[in-house]
Amino acid sequence: MILRPVRDSAADAEAVRELSAAASADPAGAGPAPLRLARTRHLARTDPGGCWLAESGGEPVGVVLSMRREGLWSPSLYAVRPSAQGKGVGRLLLERAATHARGCLRGMVCASDSAAAVRRYRLAGFTLHPAMRLSGRVDREGLLDPGDIPVHRGNATHLHLLDSVDRRLRGSAHGPDHELMLGHFEELLIADALAGSGYCYRDGGAVKLLAATSKRIAARLLREALARVPYGVEARLEFLTAEQEWALDVGLEVGLTPRAGGFVGVRGMRPPTPYLPSGAFL
Repeated sequence: MILRPVRDSAADAEAVRELSAAASADPAGAGPAPLRLARTRHLARTDPGGCWLAESGGEPVGVVLSMRREGLWSPSLYAVRPSAQGKGVGRLLLERAATHARGCLRGMVCASDSAAAVRRYRLAGFTLHPAMRLSGRVDREGLLDPGDIPVHRGNATHLHLLDSVDRRLRGSAHGPDHELMLGHFEELLIADALAGSGYCYRDGGAVKLLAATSKRIAARLLREALARVPYGVEARLEFLTAEQEWALDVGLEVGLTPRAGGFVGVRGMRPPTPYLPSGAFL
């Protein structure tokens, strides 16, 4: 078996997509196939030291994608082909990717319910917080009056605001990841008022990432995002920890169903709040 860096190529991006599907190990996913492919190539460019493929007999058997952003290290994808599990492939991949985290004081990861992944992240020093997911059709009659906090569509001119909110909540900006998300998610929503600021990405029925400087603004953004989910499309929110009760309350207002699902892992920090992480970009 050999370990090699993931290349910024169509072939490697497709190999990672197929491997992830075979292992069913992409928590919350990066979205449709085009974004999954773009995510791999993006991280191969921005974080070559954190993205590794394991190959045996010329066949990819494992992959890890990870990123570091201003002192925060985040694994984005960790997958081992079922036929190669239990043979130390995952351990070697995470050990190699962890060298990319040297000097990072904080870490964050969204983990699936996979026992192997949970074990590896715990051994890597992550404190794992059980999470919930919410899903269902939006009952718009349950949406409360939005109040006096305006929300509008955002674009690339708001990158400084996004990074500022990120630094306040996570201690680090998403930086180049926002440019990728802007190009692939359906909509960016922005709130910027005297009371504070925040943002939310929506893609179809899925709330992909939400961050705000107060629970009030976070709830306003989430209500607006849910109000914009197309009729007949199921809404989805994932990786709500106990710190995100404001989001649970909004979801229950509009009839979404809560279920247990996955973990949010952190090290050197508490789960940021008010914040709904992206499974792919944290």
